[in-house]
Amino acid sequence: MAEAHQAVNFMPSLTSDRGEVELSGPMWQEIYLSGLRSWKRHLLRFWNDFLTGVFPATPLSWLFLFSAIQLAWFLQLDPSLGLMEKIKELLPDWGGQHHRLRGVLAAALFASCLWGALIFTLHVALRLLLSYHGWLLEPHEAMSSTTKTWLVCEGTHIPCTHDTVLWSLSADLFAEGLAKLLRLAWNSLLQPIVLLLQGSLSSQVSDWWEEFVYLRSRNSLMVNSNYYMMDFLYVTPTPLQAARAGNAVHALLLYRRRLNRQEIPPNLLMGMRPLCSAQYEKIFNTTRVPGVQKDYIRHLQDSRHVAVFHRGRFFRVGTHSQNGLLSPRALEQQFQRILDDPSPPCPQRLLWMPMPTLCWSAGATTGESALGNKTLHPRPGQPLDPGLRTPYPVESVVFSNGKLGLSVEHSWADCPISGHMWEFTLATECFQLGYSADGHCKGRPDPTLPQPQRLQWDLPEQVHLSISLALRGAETLSSNVDCHVFPFSHFGKSFIKRCHLSPDSFVQMALQLAHFRDRGQFCLTYESAMTRLFLEGRTETVRSCTREACDFVRAMEDQEKTDPQCLALFRVAVEKHQALLKAAMCGQGVDRHLFALYIVSRFLHKSPEGAGVHSEQWPLSTSQIPVQQTHLFDVHNYPDYVSSGGGFGPAGDHGYGVSYIFMGDDMITFHISSKKSSTKTDSHRHSHRLGQHIEDALLDVASLFQAGQRLKRRRRGPGDEDSGHRRGFISNKTVDSKAPRTSTPADPFQ
Repeated sequence: MAEAHQAVNFMPSLTSDRGEVELSGPMWQEIYLSGLRSWKRHLLRFWNDFLTGVFPATPLSWLFLFSAIQLAWFLQLDPSLGLMEKIKELLPDWGGQHHRLRGVLAAALFASCLWGALIFTLHVALRLLLSYHGWLLEPHEAMSSTTKTWLVCEGTHIPCTHDTVLWSLSADLFAEGLAKLLRLAWNSLLQPIVLLLQGSLSSQVSDWWEEFVYLRSRNSLMVNSNYYMMDFLYVTPTPLQAARAGNAVHALLLYRRRLNRQEIPPNLLMGMRPLCSAQYEKIFNTTRVPGVQKDYIRHLQDSRHVAVFHRGRFFRVGTHSQNGLLSPRALEQQFQRILDDPSPPCPQRLLWMPMPTLCWSAGATTGESALGNKTLHPRPGQPLDPGLRTPYPVESVVFSNGKLGLSVEHSWADCPISGHMWEFTLATECFQLGYSADGHCKGRPDPTLPQPQRLQWDLPEQVHLSISLALRGAETLSSNVDCHVFPFSHFGKSFIKRCHLSPDSFVQMALQLAHFRDRGQFCLTYESAMTRLFLEGRTETVRSCTREACDFVRAMEDQEKTDPQCLALFRVAVEKHQALLKAAMCGQGVDRHLFALYIVSRFLHKSPEGAGVHSEQWPLSTSQIPVQQTHLFDVHNYPDYVSSGGGFGPAGDHGYGVSYIFMGDDMITFHISSKKSSTKTDSHRHSHRLGQHIEDALLDVASLFQAGQRLKRRRRGPGDEDSGHRRGFISNKTVDSKAPRTSTPADPFQ
């Protein structure tokens, strides 16, 4: 019914007896303001698109070139070699008094053509430079001159699938069958078709990846696809739920405004190479619309409200006034009104099921056009409403104790995109916006604001049973997942870099050692690598369980091997992992190539030779959450204000999901998930046991180096129980956002 309610204010009434159209004053005002916003937005984007199109030149460079040509003309020099005279002849003859004007116009046209030709030449040169990926394979101390000449601009080169490195298969302990499959594909008609289709697509089979892996998947998004991000590790800026929500939403709106104005610079790889920013377009105003056979991504150009879910009720909260964005204090006032609203929830909560027409027929306009979703939880530690399948890619969650979190739907973009937004949100709401001494948002409430609009859902009776069944299944799924979060504070990336190693490769090899001690065997390991060096690139798979990694793990578990021998094997394993990671980032990975071959085989109704490959389980799924804006956090003066990162569910029923984030120089935070129903990870203690193995493995590997000799080695065999060492969790401590503190984290769910 929310759609009809909105139409009352903005649509003409056609109920007059004379059939005349009655246009209300508020409607004309809304039409005027909407048109004004639209023109402002289009003009701003036109200017930004122009600046992007002429990059690395600027409009000032055209003016300089035009002035130089005019000066040369005044000195009776012709830099155009006669072209400006020919241009003058083509211009209309306005009489002798306009002769000088014709000269100026001819100079302006010549300057524009010359300027455009120079820009085109620069674009071609930059694309050629940015298509070169050999710099990733070069050691830092011996960088080539070609790499040093790189300029910062967007690259759009499409990697060719025939560049796939076959040695990445031979490096994987479980890849014997993959090599045979790839050779069969090369000898079939599939390979030329893949080359042709990939050349016509944007890059890295991103369109197919979104369509078949995400939108056509009929599995539950919860646990299987969605991922989460968490609050500061040790502190909570305010204990007031509405205040935290007000500042967080205002910070998100500031980020969206910067995004709309195209003021967010692209991330640079190693400070040189820009990464594709296409995924940022769908952070806001985007919804995943459920369907029977597949879902759909719907993106709107503008939205001026958020959807809020609290105690089984949906509310529509406006985010703008006639003066612009609502202040944090005004937003806090609106959220507090929702918290104080005594109205009961609907008898049946809105859930997704394979009947989207019934579920989304009422209120779809208001719900789907929201810029994002805000969930206010009644008490800390209570999990998200397990039956709610929110249509918003990004859902922020605010607990009653002021803790903040983020739940993200995966189809529209990958973790670094939402992570970039989350870093900005945490830093802005805490350090820039801040809170008053009593914990409220700064500023004053606005009593003239209308009450938040309660959304009512009109659901037919026949769907109630399906809702109950969906809720029961969602509750079973959520209660089956165990999540263990702990900070490792013995050392961090500064120690690893002093050892002249990659922090990511260091942790990946330690994870192989930890998993072997936990399960007594090696397993197929998935690590996500970004491919945003290419236009619209998303991810590629790094198969971290290489033969070199296995040799290192066996040496660590062999009492007869010395530390120097283990260290030598460790360096070889790290070098192999780095080579695989760089190859994946350069478009030379194997898994997306095999994925494209499989899709083409299905289109051609051929035998799906890759079905066995794509049905393989990943007992260990890993990912690093990158910290992209270190300048926003002062970890030296405010060491407690570090994010605890985020995580995801296990990829298999008998596997682990492990994510990690390097916070500052001396801490690594891990998130480990597993399923309680598994016979191999069937208890609450097993993911904690793996956490202990990870800590021991990191210390054991560090002790191989001279700088880490002080760290005691502790060898553990498969199935050893947790030693009872102190485990850290996110705390509920509320502190002044400007006062640095150091504390021992505590479990917020107790």
